Amino acid sequence: MKRRLLLASAASLIPATLLGFAGRAHAQAGVPEAERFIADLSRRAIADLTDLSLSDAERARRFGVLLRAHFDVPAIGQFVLGRYWRIATEAERNEFQRLFENYLIQIYAKRFKDYTGENLRVDRTRAAAADEIVVNSTILRSQLGPALVVWRLRRAGGGFRIFDVAVEGVSLAITHRDDFAAYIQRSGGKVEALLAWLRDKAKQGPVA
Repeated sequence: MKRRLLLASAASLIPATLLGFAGRAHAQAGVPEAERFIADLSRRAIADLTDLSLSDAERARRFGVLLRAHFDVPAIGQFVLGRYWRIATEAERNEFQRLFENYLIQIYAKRFKDYTGENLRVDRTRAAAADEIVVNSTILRSQLGPALVVWRLRRAGGGFRIFDVAVEGVSLAITHRDDFAAYIQRSGGKVEALLAWLRDKAKQGPVA
């Protein structure tokens, strides 16, 4: 009796196990494509955003185009708001997503003004889950030395979307989540307080 129960339990695991292997194999098959995706995105960002003749507004607009096309901003925004996503109203969620996207554009687009010839080298790529691929890369900097950058991608339609970037081991998504959570906590646990802060930030610089 025990033997039959053991065999039945083992048999019930086979479909899930096969699905896991199939999902991992599917992701593994996308590794070369993911490497090209990151390499191409790096080249395009350098070409589109590092021209010193660009105005801040135009650089922000171009960065916004790349951000929306290649990053899963809605998923990142929900992750960043963390547990407060559950208590936020639908109106607060929608406004947060819009303000968060503008916030990303505002703080990251201007960094391309400081470009001094850095290039990105793709080092190693691996399938981490059924539809998740991790791309390890290095930014080659002549003055400051190399910096490790890890990209986490998920399949979306016929391509990929980035849902996190870690620079020298520091996850940008987790950093923003922790910063926003701390701000909300200091403000009495009100999501509206964070929205008000993001509204003020949006007024301080160009957004696309």
